[in-house]
Amino acid sequence: MARIGFVGLGNMGLPMAQNLLKAGHQVEGVDVSGAAVEKLRAAGGASAETHKIAAARADVVVTMLPAGQQVREVYLGNGGIIENANEGTLLIDCSTIDVETARAVAAAAEARGLLMLDAPVSGGVTGAAAATLTFMVGGSERAFVRAETILQTMGKTIVHAGGSGNGQAAKICNNMMLGISMIAVSEAFILAEKLGLDAQKLFDIASKSSGQTWAMTGYCPVPGLVPTSPANRDYQAGFTTAMMLKDLKLAQDAARASGATTPLGAEAAALFGLYAGQGEAGRDFSGIIRFLRGK
Repeated sequence: MARIGFVGLGNMGLPMAQNLLKAGHQVEGVDVSGAAVEKLRAAGGASAETHKIAAARADVVVTMLPAGQQVREVYLGNGGIIENANEGTLLIDCSTIDVETARAVAAAAEARGLLMLDAPVSGGVTGAAAATLTFMVGGSERAFVRAETILQTMGKTIVHAGGSGNGQAAKICNNMMLGISMIAVSEAFILAEKLGLDAQKLFDIASKSSGQTWAMTGYCPVPGLVPTSPANRDYQAGFTTAMMLKDLKLAQDAARASGATTPLGAEAAALFGLYAGQGEAGRDFSGIIRFLRGK
């Protein structure tokens, strides 16, 4: 079993760390929230005062942080993980960040004799708790082979997407598709309503036809059609509008940097930005249907 330093015990990080504990790993947690650290300790984990201390004592370091800025600070800053980890330590960043930062941190880690993976996740808080996350992994084959059993403890689907940064690339491309799809599904159900077509009838038809998409069959924005959908709970967040907007902005940054043309991605980012600006940033992203209805 590995000695794991886990930095970032938020809504996603804490249940992921708890699943590592359940698998028998030693987990030492670091977070700005004392309450989060106490929850890890209650589950059988330990705590470290700083990520510097955790890195120096770990075989593996896992991070789940808000954005690229925090990832750079924690890995590359004075007293950072890369500076203090022992040679051969495996570093796994599960944050969703920009591709450029992921590749810069990986290059710095490699120069110090460390193994580094970017491994953002899909599946939300529910998937983190149930250990059914999808990991999109970028990095060397050697690092991936070493990390695979650890990732399997926290997730169900583990995909090696290629070299450093490719995990982040996969995540932002996937979520750009999801954001666009949710808007398309919402517009279709709003149009059906205006035309007098029952929502259940449209669902029954489209879910078995060419309009089928996970945004409808797995996460329908119309209440009453998919039992597990946040639409049935006043759009209480499984994946917040703020998180979707962050990923759509990352996709647009990447599109500009690479010269890709993504007009629907740009429009989705604009619409989710307007929705978030109405005080709905903490609402589930599927609530965009209410914004499109004019509510």
